[in-house]
Amino acid sequence: MNEVFGRRSSLQRPPLDMTRRALLQSGGAAAVLASFAQSPARAVLQIDVTQGNIKPLPIAIPDFLGGAADAESARGISQVIAADLQRSGLFIPIDPAAYIEKIADINAVPRFADWRAINASALVTGRVTRERGGFGVDFRLWDVPASGHIIGRSYDGQPQNWRRIAHIVADQVYEKMTGEKGYFDSRVAFVDESGPKDRRIKRLAIMDQDGAGVNYLTRGDESVLTPRFSPSAREIVYTSYIQQSPRVMLMNIETRQREAVGNFPGMTFAPRFSPDGDRVVMSWQEGANSHIFAVDLRSKSVAQLTNTPAIDTAPSYSPDGTRICFESDRGGTQQIYVMSASGGQAQRISYGDGRYATPVWSPRGDNIAFTKIGAGKFAIGIMRPDGSGERILTEGFHNEGPTFSPNGRVIMFFREMGGSDGPALFTVDITGRNEQRVPTPGLASDPTWSPLRP
Repeated sequence: MNEVFGRRSSLQRPPLDMTRRALLQSGGAAAVLASFAQSPARAVLQIDVTQGNIKPLPIAIPDFLGGAADAESARGISQVIAADLQRSGLFIPIDPAAYIEKIADINAVPRFADWRAINASALVTGRVTRERGGFGVDFRLWDVPASGHIIGRSYDGQPQNWRRIAHIVADQVYEKMTGEKGYFDSRVAFVDESGPKDRRIKRLAIMDQDGAGVNYLTRGDESVLTPRFSPSAREIVYTSYIQQSPRVMLMNIETRQREAVGNFPGMTFAPRFSPDGDRVVMSWQEGANSHIFAVDLRSKSVAQLTNTPAIDTAPSYSPDGTRICFESDRGGTQQIYVMSASGGQAQRISYGDGRYATPVWSPRGDNIAFTKIGAGKFAIGIMRPDGSGERILTEGFHNEGPTFSPNGRVIMFFREMGGSDGPALFTVDITGRNEQRVPTPGLASDPTWSPLRP
């Protein structure tokens, strides 16, 4: 079993229409920013992930300035920034009706007293410009209590990409105010479901993390499950039911080119990329058992990592690529194990009441998220890689399939709503607070969160 699909280079990567490119503001802004050189940026909001009672930070985000042709996108940018920050649960945008100062020039020093009067801890100002046929967005982040400037940036792009620029700005604000990387300029792949429960059509879909910009990657003529992003966020592996037999497929998101991963007889499923993107780890069913294999996408070689009379599945690499967590019933019940990325002896890490499934390693390396089944409930929880510190974040009728945000602070999962409602996507942060439903066009399951976009 040493044959794998054709060379990885056959999946071409076209250039993206916009990359994450930031330039420090110059020219007229330089003099204004220089006057605040002695006011260093500071993380205003201190996050303690063990606490569930974080008080959101009041932040003012007036409509960005712009000409008549850009009024809609300028207003939309400020609204998307506000929505991103509010959904994080760490910020509360102040009602614009309370604003005292009307921002007319983002290079002018704000009247900080006016913003302190409405209890703003931070102020975001910005403008949209068009020069030489391009589309530019400038923004400033101000520390209201300290009457200081924190950061100023400019971004270039195309008018149709204004939403993505807004997400990038929101990431900058989040990082400067919390000391943590943001996660808003990312996407989510999921399974879009439609039709009657006994004849459900399942399509592979992708969208921005806030539910905007939905695109369908498959037509629905074959069911799909468990999509997973590559580290570059340009490719997806997933399970496709081709002729009613599960098989792991690799798809280039831009071109929609796809190929099977490996030449395994029978069923392959539950795939996931290695952190360097060079390998895919997955399960292959052999009789009543399933084993975990790693497929090298460059050399085409295949390595068997487990070989027990059990069901070993749902593998997930640690961020450094040295270990793999997975679920197995080798001990009699469904539990989580950790082993070397090259296979060998595995250590059981889950010991609570009930069964454990769908483990996934946090991008930070500090936690493993899981689904826990017991007492008629499905819970989403996290534990440390050694099994200590288990915490349940949310539970209900049927929760499943956790996936981490790029910064490891938020988990997305799907929940069966019961009755005829079907599944929907939700997020919860790793403190167990701020649970929210993610908007999708219809029913949705099996989410996977991408890294930050390049």
